Amino acid sequence: MTSSEELIVNRVDVSQFDHTPYFCEENVYLLCKKLSQNGIAEEADLFVAFISNEKKQVPLWHQKASKRADGIILWDYHVICIQRKRDGESRYLVWDLDSSLPFPSPLATYVSETIQPDFQLFSDYKRLFRIVHAPLFLHHFASDRRHMKDSAGNWIAQPPAYAPIVAKDGNVHNLNEYNEIHASNEMTDIGMDSINLVFTEKYGVVISENQLEDFFSKFP
Repeated sequence: MTSSEELIVNRVDVSQFDHTPYFCEENVYLLCKKLSQNGIAEEADLFVAFISNEKKQVPLWHQKASKRADGIILWDYHVICIQRKRDGESRYLVWDLDSSLPFPSPLATYVSETIQPDFQLFSDYKRLFRIVHAPLFLHHFASDRRHMKDSAGNWIAQPPAYAPIVAKDGNVHNLNEYNEIHASNEMTDIGMDSINLVFTEKYGVVISENQLEDFFSKFP
C-alpha cells in the first residue's frame, strides 16, 4: 500500500460493529446497514462478497480466528463487504470484520495480503467470489441459522442474540443460494454486461480470485 493510500483511508474502530464469531454473513448484513446509517457509505456503493468454492475450503490470511502467526485459516466460506469510493486514490475498500488488517483496507492491499494470489495453491483451494449488490442483499437475504446446528439440533457455535434475519418477501432461509459457489457459475468474460448483472441479479455474479480487481476496475 502506498503512503498516499495510508493518508486517504480513514481507519474505523471495528468494535463499534456487531460481530458474532462464525456468523460472517449476518455480521456483514448488519455492517452494510450501519455503514449506510452512519453516513460512512452510501448503500448503493456497497457490495457483499461471498468467498468459497466447490470443496468449501478457502484459505485466507490475516484472520483473527487463526492460531498461526501468519493468520492463515481454512474457511468453508467467508463474507466481506467491498465499498466503492467516489473520491480519493483508494477507489475500493474492503471491510472484513474477521481480519487483523487495518479496518477498512484498500482492495489491492486486501488481495495481496489476504488472498495472496501469488501463493501457489492446489486447485481444490482456488477461491471464487460471489459479488452481490448490497441493496439486493439487504432485501433478499434470509437465514434461520439451520446451517449452524448439528444432526441432533444442537448449536455448533453460539448464535447472535437478536432474531434471525427474514427477507423482505418473507423468506426465512436462502443462505445456501449465496454460499454454494461452483466453477460452472464463474463469469468467463468480465465486461459491462457482467457489471450490469450485479445490479439486477439478487444472487449476484461469480468471478475468480484473479478477476476480482479487474472486475471492480471496470465499474464506471
